Formats: sequence, C-alpha cells, structure tokens
Amino acid sequence: MSVKKKLSHYSVMVFALLVLSGCASILEKKSQHFANSFSSAVLESDDPVMIEQGIPSYLLLLDALVKNNPEQTALWSAAANLNSAYASSFIKDAGRVKSVNNKALKYAFTALCQKDKRLCHPQSLSLDELNGVLQQFDSSYVSTLYITGSVWAGWIQANSDDWNAIADMPRVEALMKRVVALDERYQQGAAHLYLGVLATVLTPALGGRPELGKKHFEQAVSLSQGQNLMAKLYYAKNYARGILDRELHDKLLQEIIAADPHAPDLTLSNIMAQQQAKELLQSADDYF
Repeated sequence: MSVKKKLSHYSVMVFALLVLSGCASILEKKSQHFANSFSSAVLESDDPVMIEQGIPSYLLLLDALVKNNPEQTALWSAAANLNSAYASSFIKDAGRVKSVNNKALKYAFTALCQKDKRLCHPQSLSLDELNGVLQQFDSSYVSTLYITGSVWAGWIQANSDDWNAIADMPRVEALMKRVVALDERYQQGAAHLYLGVLATVLTPALGGRPELGKKHFEQAVSLSQGQNLMAKLYYAKNYARGILDRELHDKLLQEIIAADPHAPDLTLSNIMAQQQAKELLQSADDYF
C-alpha cells in the first residue's frame, strides 16, 4: 500500500506522543503539515473500507491537536472538514450524524472566527451583514470560507428536518459565491458544485432554481476537466431527475461508471460517486 494511501503507524504514534507530552514548539512546525498530508492521504485513497475503519482514530488525534494548539486556524479547519466528511460518508445513525456535524460546524466557526472576529457567530448575522463582511475578504480567505461553507452545508443536510437549519442555506450560498468570486478554480471548482446543489435541492415551487444549478454543475465539471465525478452525480441526481430528463440522467451516470476514478484529491469521492451512480441507474425505471 502506498504512503499516500495511509500514514504509517509510526508517524501516528510520534504525533500522539507529542500531543500527550505537550511539545508545542515541535507541533507548531509539524501539525499543519500533518493535517494537510493526512487530508491528501484520505482524499486519494481508493479503499473506502479502510478509510471508514481508520478515520475515527485520526479524529481523536485531531481533537487532541486542536486542544493543544488552539491558535492554529488550519488545524480547526482540517478537523472540521474531516469530521464533516466522515459523518456524511460513513455514519448511518441519524443521531450520531447530527452530533458529529455539530462538532464539525463548531470547529469550522472557530477557524472562521480566528480569521475575522466579525464572523465568530455567522448564524446571527443577517444576510446583508454577512455579505458586507465577505466583500472585504481577499484570496487569503478562500480556504477557510470554502471549508466553512462545505461543513455548514453538511450540517444543514444532517438537520434537514429543521426549518431553522434550512434557513441557513442563503448564508452558505454567500460563502460559496465569495469563493467563486475570489478563486473559482479552488479545489477544481468545487464551490460551483455546492452552488449547484443549493440551487436544486428545493423544488421550483419552494424556491429551487434548476437552470442556475445546471450552470454551476457544468462549470464544476469543466473546471475539474471532468474528473470530479460527484459533480456529474449531483447533476444527474438533482437536476436531471428534477426536470425528468431520463436521457441526460442515464448519460451522466454511465459516464461516471465508465470513468477512471483516480485523480488528485478526488479518488475517494469518485469511487463513492461510482457506487451511488450504479444505485441511481438501478432505480431509474421506478423514478421515471
């Protein structure tokens, strides 16, 4: 198994010992590199079962890292991102999904607060107030804004039975729009994927905007050069199904299944997209 597929047991033990011994001077130099390396190892793994089994240990490690290095914004963001991804991808129990997403959002808001004190409680800001602050940000904020927006979106999904959570969707949209304005190529255009989902998650009768969603899905596919298979999956699932376009639906899903899932920082999500694409194709006759 390659180094990128998993961090060595020795490396994990070293970091665990550093956390427990409180060697802050070493951690300050190494912790951000560790978080970035581990995130890449997860994203580029082609073994979802291994990731599902291994992530809980690393979540505990990240909890220890942020507690011992509370001033490091990148660690809060990494912990938020990984908790959110784990909850949405692998946890089945609804109660645990909500609990882990609550922690992820708390971590994301901590990172955002460290970047700008005006955003310590973004849920309490009006949309105009939030946009007013966001317009003052430059490209150095892109990573924090994107992670906060994606984690926030996951939290909304986990609490989709609560209209107070649904009411936060315009705030997530504001964050992702600012990411697109500052650097739409960030994470291979992934902010467009989120904007596409936000535009199509509701029916037109409830405020959904399918044609706007289509534009964002197509831009996400284009900016990733077709490598982000999740963009095609949600294009099929949210847009094609929403407008009852069976031909487009099946075409997109067949392209996903036929594609090589291996791509930098996309392999794991691509493999999961292929699994979901097969399920959607199998249920297509019943849906259409």
